[in-house]
Amino acid sequence: MRKYKKVKEKKVTYDLDEWREVEYRAAKLNMKTGTYIKRISADGTITFCDVPMMASLIKEINAIGQNINQIAHKANEINSIYAGDIEKLKGEFSHLCHTVSQNLFTPRLTKL
Repeated sequence: MRKYKKVKEKKVTYDLDEWREVEYRAAKLNMKTGTYIKRISADGTITFCDVPMMASLIKEINAIGQNINQIAHKANEINSIYAGDIEKLKGEFSHLCHTVSQNLFTPRLTKL
């Protein structure tokens, strides 16, 4: 038992089918069953992030950033660029960043 922290312990009983389902869901999220049970009962949701999908998205965003840098370099080289074009580019990039952050960091309840 912990020395300084007050805790509450509760015994929960599952039938075999329920326990298999708990194990399956925990394994799908790469979690221990105890951790899964504690997180799902306390928070009600578990946010799962598909890392390979995020890696692909980050690669695409980096490519967009490289294109913007090339445009900026060329604009500085020829000293001619329209303010409207810059504002349009900023707006589109801002919209992209907002969309990505909203989709990646908004918690969603995913049924497993």
